[in-house]
Amino acid sequence: MTAAATPTVPYYAVIFTSIRTDGDNGYEKMSNAMVQLAAQQPGFLGVESARDGLGITVSYWESLEAIAAWKQNTAHLVAQQRGRDTWYETFKVRICRVERDYAFARAEH
Repeated sequence: MTAAATPTVPYYAVIFTSIRTDGDNGYEKMSNAMVQLAAQQPGFLGVESARDGLGITVSYWESLEAIAAWKQNTAHLVAQQRGRDTWYETFKVRICRVERDYAFARAEH
C-alpha cells in the first residue's frame, strides 16, 4: 500500500480507529467492498489503512458535504450497522480539516 495522493490543502480527513471482535465474520469482504464503493463517491480523494490490534483507517475527502453524503450511503449504512452488531468492540471517528501537508520520498539509487 502507498500513501494516498491528495490535492493541495485544504481538504478533509476522516480518521476511523477501531478495536475488532474476534473472527472475520465477513469483515474483510465488506471492508474491501466499502473501499471500492467509497472510491466511486463524489469528493473521495483516497484512503490509507493499517491494523495491528488497533485499526486505523483514514479517508480523504474534498468537502464536509462529501463526507456527509458518504455517511448516508445506503450500502455504507448497512456496513455501519453490521460493524456495531458484529465487527467492533469499539470505534471512534474524527473528522479533520487538513491545513498543511508535506511528504518525503527516498530517491532510488
